[in-house]
Amino acid sequence: MRLAFLLLWAWGALWAQTGPSTREMNDINWMEFQEWVPSRIRTVLLPTGTIEAHGVVNNGADNTAPVALARAMAPKLNALVAPALNYGMTGSLDGYAGTFTISETAYRAFVTDVLRGLAANGFLNIIVVNGHGGPQTAVLNDVAEKVGREKRVRTLVVNWWSYCSDLTLKTFGEDGGHAGWNETAFIQAIDRKLVHPERYKASLATARPAAGTWSAFPFPSPIILYQEGQGYPKFDQAKADTYFAAVVAKMTALVEDVVGKWDAAKLFVK
Repeated sequence: MRLAFLLLWAWGALWAQTGPSTREMNDINWMEFQEWVPSRIRTVLLPTGTIEAHGVVNNGADNTAPVALARAMAPKLNALVAPALNYGMTGSLDGYAGTFTISETAYRAFVTDVLRGLAANGFLNIIVVNGHGGPQTAVLNDVAEKVGREKRVRTLVVNWWSYCSDLTLKTFGEDGGHAGWNETAFIQAIDRKLVHPERYKASLATARPAAGTWSAFPFPSPIILYQEGQGYPKFDQAKADTYFAAVVAKMTALVEDVVGKWDAAKLFVK
């Protein structure tokens, strides 16, 4: 009987060292959350995106990508994953079917309250893993800095595709685009069922115009190439998997580096 008790105790101690029962804030119990945050977990990853047309991948690609990234990064960073902010500030594609947009006023207020809530729940490091660019990035940067200053917490906002643009060139040998080869490949690596190559044709893509040349609403194509003649999706599974792994590694390294420097400077450490 005593041996069984000791074995049970040892198993419990080992479990406690490996981490909480889930990294998902949406699924964790309040009692376990209280046991782990902030005493043993100080970092939260907040995926942000929007719902808009993405060529031949899902309209929610800007949510699918940062959620998968955050889930892959969380164990490596000893972090929890906050529920994604699925609606965002869609731009020139909001004329396409199934696309949504939130006003800046509403989005700014909502994001501010979410970040304040994460700070109030004990997180010191709030990492926004952003999947959608345009004006949304500026709002996230501004709100994150203001909440960080107000609540004395440390914030980082990262546009994954932009930060990892070097990996796009390395993996595919060319630049990518919105719903281009790089983003389509990233979704392909996450869930192949969300990609529909049978619906693809090159006419679905248009290169982004140079600044000051022309502008159209809605944008004429749901695939927006960053460079003329580059970034057309090619649906190579091996390259998709390689790209996903490389992005996870680079994003994780960035957060580790920034948090490590915050810690070394003892910034906002209570």
